[in-house]
Amino acid sequence: MNASVSSQTPPMIKLSDVRKSYGHFEVLKGIDAEVARGEVVVICGPSGSGKSTLIRTVNRLEEIASGSITCEGNDIHGTMPAKELNRLRSRIGFVFQSFNLFPHLSVLDNIAMSPIRVKGVARAVANDKAMRLLDRVGLADKAGSYPGQLSGGQQQRVAIARALAMEPPVMLFDEPTSALDPEMVGEVLAVMKSLAADGMTMMCVTHEMGFARDVADRVWFIDDGQIIETATPEAFFSNPQHARAKRFLADLRH
Repeated sequence: MNASVSSQTPPMIKLSDVRKSYGHFEVLKGIDAEVARGEVVVICGPSGSGKSTLIRTVNRLEEIASGSITCEGNDIHGTMPAKELNRLRSRIGFVFQSFNLFPHLSVLDNIAMSPIRVKGVARAVANDKAMRLLDRVGLADKAGSYPGQLSGGQQQRVAIARALAMEPPVMLFDEPTSALDPEMVGEVLAVMKSLAADGMTMMCVTHEMGFARDVADRVWFIDDGQIIETATPEAFFSNPQHARAKRFLADLRH
């Protein structure tokens, strides 16, 4: 857990009265929350509670109906040209549950492509950085492989390396282990733990409560489109305050 989180600095991410609907169905119902620089927040709650929708609004993969979201003081949902939106998004790494790697590109090219195309980094420099990132996630020997030749856990570690290649100050994880076989979950969580230990600001939607207990600075519990409890992992797991949170944890234990 990151002990260096300070409440004195401006928040890295700030959500103010965020609302989101699909037709007449309101998915997010006035979310107010902040994530400090260097903080690890785990978002949990029952299926259909709005967790994934919430995290996808933070880099504007989902548009919001009203409210505001800022990252490093920048209004993510403000009016801006596409180039500016892409620049903002490049500073918010996103890891999907389904990997989303390009199947026709090698592992190395999957990682190097965005720095080359978005930042104009020279290919040799981007390839060198990609190799260092592959080494960090334990896959330096897979640089020339293609995604289809990798296990699910390996693909997800490549996806994390790809997000890190843009050197984002924030990383978002949307159920990064839910598509994996149980024996592959640990290898992905180990990479996420190392990022947290290095002080990366992280928002993680996950059902891995062991990860939440060990790594999170705070847990947000969402139900029916609202954050109904926010607490340290110690407080949340030992003494949840809300009846819905108590039921959720009881169901998990069973």
